[in-house]
Amino acid sequence: MIQTVIFDMDGVIVDTEPVHRYAYFEHFKELNIPVTEAMFTSYTGNSTRNIFQKMKDLFNLEQDVEDLIQRKRSIFNDAFDTKKDLELLEGVENLIKDLHQKGMQLILASSASKVTIERVFNRFNLHAYFSHLVSGEDFPESKPHPAIFEYAASLSVAPKHECIVIEDSTNGIKAAKAAGIFCVGYTSFHSKLQDLSQADKIIGHFDELNYEIVRKL
Repeated sequence: MIQTVIFDMDGVIVDTEPVHRYAYFEHFKELNIPVTEAMFTSYTGNSTRNIFQKMKDLFNLEQDVEDLIQRKRSIFNDAFDTKKDLELLEGVENLIKDLHQKGMQLILASSASKVTIERVFNRFNLHAYFSHLVSGEDFPESKPHPAIFEYAASLSVAPKHECIVIEDSTNGIKAAKAAGIFCVGYTSFHSKLQDLSQADKIIGHFDELNYEIVRKL
């Protein structure tokens, strides 16, 4: 019986991807580097640090990775604060509340930075529902490496086989499966370029899940 649900954040709880994309491509223009859509899509699920390390190596950038990260975050923060239509994805708040109220442990495992996680959780008052918030910036390798999910599962009140992951990206699903955790793939308009075929179950809306369904997965 499932006792712990491990949520990704971007594309699962809130869609900050358009804001991140805007910030990245504004920065790429400043750096005058030709990053294609296909290249950027292939990095979905990677931490900001890993992305800029790859960019630095690929384009022989002179800037330190830390400086690149801080500039991108500055652009993101300005856009985040001014974007009025940033909302939780449809149905996810009801699912979070239903699971929490009925005793399910919720853990966040996101490639986002701690700062971004805090901004989202403070804006939408989500802290009360989650026992732990795990950021990808604490791990040297990003998804599809399983480290972040292995660590999240170690924080569970239950053994790994009583945990599930909810993910929307190819790399995230690969990471969950590599960690040996049952994975629900969430497909939406924003994940249409992602391959969710390795997920154990695929949903198109969060009303397809509730406490009774989840506990029996």
